Amino acid sequence: MNKVLVSVAPVASTDTNIVPEKIAAEVIQCWKAGAAMVHLHVRDAQGQLTTDMELLNETLQLIRQESDMIIEVSTGGVSNLSIQERCVPLYSELVEACSLNVGSTNLGKAVYCNPLDEVEYCIKELLKQKKTPEVEVFEIGHIHTMQEFMGQYDFVAPVLFSIVLGHQGEAPATPQALTTMIQMIPAGTLWGITQANRKDFGLIAAALGLGARTVRIGFEDSRYLDTRTVVGSNVPLVEKTVRLLQAMDKEPMSPAEARQLFKIGGQ
Repeated sequence: MNKVLVSVAPVASTDTNIVPEKIAAEVIQCWKAGAAMVHLHVRDAQGQLTTDMELLNETLQLIRQESDMIIEVSTGGVSNLSIQERCVPLYSELVEACSLNVGSTNLGKAVYCNPLDEVEYCIKELLKQKKTPEVEVFEIGHIHTMQEFMGQYDFVAPVLFSIVLGHQGEAPATPQALTTMIQMIPAGTLWGITQANRKDFGLIAAALGLGARTVRIGFEDSRYLDTRTVVGSNVPLVEKTVRLLQAMDKEPMSPAEARQLFKIGGQ
């Protein structure tokens, strides 16, 4: 049976109260519901991006005590941090994977800046630290850029792309945009779907039907369970994703299966 990695990104960028115990407890419930990976940012108590790993480390330690989830931390997000500061989580032994952003894009009224020299710095550091990248691509140009970097650096195969759709000012969350992006994904790599501002699961279902091997769900992208229902926990979002997989004759991957497929941790 075809298996898919379900990743949960549980913290919204608008969250102004970061409590490690609360986040970890909810993430562990998401793991029990079928999520194999957690995606987090380095945030302070007020939710601002920071270089201070204290709260994140506390959160990750709590998650690791209770689960075998894959821990992925972002090296991005709209902020005034330098690329060196954004790469701080790469040096944590608790972090197994990281997001890799390979180009700039508009995100609403903000500009998410990823100039190529900074992208290259991040690539060099993540390869030194043997972290597995998940390449977030917001436009077809980002895919082409990553393909060029793949010709220059020794990435562990298969490289994982995450097609990100739905932010205001970037590629829209439409079937046409999705299929265009898929056509650009290099042979021999794998890809998944992240949909910002999602209000239903239609595009996620389409991506799964077209071969997505990962689905990211969670408050970082949307709180909508359906067009009428906003949930107060990430758990129902994971549960609905798992039900969708099962309805399509698929299953969620376990963390061990995902580590093996994506070669996380050198497997």
